[in-house]
Amino acid sequence: MKITIFGAGAIGGYLAAKLAMAGRTELSIVARGAHLNAIKANGLRLIEDGQESVASVRAAARAEELGAQDYVVLALKAHSLTPALDQIAPLLGPDTAVVTMQNGVPWWYFHDVGGPLEGTRLNAVDPGGKIWERIGPQRVIGSVVYPAVEVDAPGLIRHVEGKRFSLGEPSGERSERVTLLADEMVKADLQVPVRDDIRSEIWVKLWGNLSFNPISALTGSTLAAIVADEATRTLARTMMLEAQAIGESLGVRFPIAVDRRIKGAGDVGEHKTSMLQDLERGRPMEIDALVSAVQELGRLTDKPTPTIDAVLALVRRLAIERGCYS
Repeated sequence: MKITIFGAGAIGGYLAAKLAMAGRTELSIVARGAHLNAIKANGLRLIEDGQESVASVRAAARAEELGAQDYVVLALKAHSLTPALDQIAPLLGPDTAVVTMQNGVPWWYFHDVGGPLEGTRLNAVDPGGKIWERIGPQRVIGSVVYPAVEVDAPGLIRHVEGKRFSLGEPSGERSERVTLLADEMVKADLQVPVRDDIRSEIWVKLWGNLSFNPISALTGSTLAAIVADEATRTLARTMMLEAQAIGESLGVRFPIAVDRRIKGAGDVGEHKTSMLQDLERGRPMEIDALVSAVQELGRLTDKPTPTIDAVLALVRRLAIERGCYS
């Protein structure tokens, strides 16, 4: 089985290291810069449970060096996907499956969903439908990623917590390709449930991200601080309820109540969201995949999003002023 991880940052690097150390797949990564150089020189290093291990992986700067794969895992952020299409293309053979590990609403959301919106392309995450045309939604295996992982230094990945990567076909079927991939990941000591409704799980994670992430960027607050403050907690809750109405109109099942989801976010503690971390580091923030796409879904389903609209306008303006809007 030939697998390439495209985007070997924190999550991509962690997955690559685990698969490589299991030794059952022909594993490659596409990386760049100091990260690539460090991996080529010293291997891909992983700190997990206080122990450091080294994985031997094939690392390349150009996908042309690797050729067509059985699976391509896209572990880069959503706003980086369109600019990378030319680089991804050499990895795609006739039967290559593509595993999408981006946060937020995926570009393939309306593939194999049925109903009047079947085949709809979301401009917020796929402007002009370029990803849809170049990769093709028929290749997609959806994923929801839960591990907390950080890049401590070039070529050095530190696992904080969590080992779950949920997988699911957009159609909901338990296909051979998703089952084979899940089995390989389980043998690499990961938790990999295969879902028959991956969209609902995407929404449960998105539910918190679309609210807590922009609020944290606007205020500089941690999750615990946002939940502890009545005003920001209420703001997040209102955004989440607007999003829930959209999701339910699309057939999404929310298995937990909104207040339980909020409590879960607060229980994470003094954690800075990824959007706040990106802002502080001057990096592009995942605004469109996490927030703009939900606004677009609201327009498609005729569900009002006044609070989401207001917070989106503010965080987008902040990102533009700071040079962090992609």
